[in-house]
Amino acid sequence: MIMKTNIPVINKDPERLLSRIDCFALDMDGTIYLGENWIDGAQAFLERIEATGRSYVFVTNNSSKNAAVYVEKLARMGLVVGEEKIVTSGQATIYYLQQNFAGKKVFLLGNELLREEFAQAGICLEDDAPEVVVTAFDTSLDYKKMCKVCDLVRAGLPYLATHPDYNCPTEDGFIPDAGAIHAFIHASAFRYPDRVIGKPNEDIIDYLTKRVNAERSRIAMVGDRLYTDIAAGRNHGLKSVLVLSGEAGMEDAETSEVKPHLIFSSVREMIPFL
Repeated sequence: MIMKTNIPVINKDPERLLSRIDCFALDMDGTIYLGENWIDGAQAFLERIEATGRSYVFVTNNSSKNAAVYVEKLARMGLVVGEEKIVTSGQATIYYLQQNFAGKKVFLLGNELLREEFAQAGICLEDDAPEVVVTAFDTSLDYKKMCKVCDLVRAGLPYLATHPDYNCPTEDGFIPDAGAIHAFIHASAFRYPDRVIGKPNEDIIDYLTKRVNAERSRIAMVGDRLYTDIAAGRNHGLKSVLVLSGEAGMEDAETSEVKPHLIFSSVREMIPFL
């Protein structure tokens, strides 16, 4: 029998944790929208955050797109925000490189949009004689790229990855994500990444706190995945809020080793507690 311990009562905030939050770090798909459609009440939730003098940012592990793509998508959906509202694992990886591999030549396995973002940030991209390997969610992957990245990893170069997700949800089901790329590299080169930057790992939290200029205890990570969103918050000093509008259900929360501080049916139910 599985014990259902330490599970918050759904749609309640008895200790008024949300009233002490300065910034809400929001997952996107499954939390704020599904595909191109707003989750009911999400726009009112964002408006309420700002009306109470707090702030929010969107935090995503998806490194197949850059911040500008998310800004454009949100604009199509009727929300006009700047790139300062978008935090991606790609951006966090750029920051990590700047702090730990400044001036090094980087082989980037990633889409053209991400390559442009790296180049604009001053990262020196090099395919032939790199000093560091970075793998992202590359939807333009082909066999030539697969062979090249495996050769470089096999040669022992420092090996970073933007995020760990094995699959990316789409409106038609799941497609292989960065974690699946790590698996095929391991099968050939016998190495997993030396460091993975995105949720649930601490590097993206370091970058997030720098961006929003807030103490970890005053940030709430809100998302629909226990093993990325909730683990990122719970393991690194943030408050974690699970919403049941996406991947995880109550049964998942009851059986998971990672326990959120709060659980809501959706962000709409959070509004009265802000």
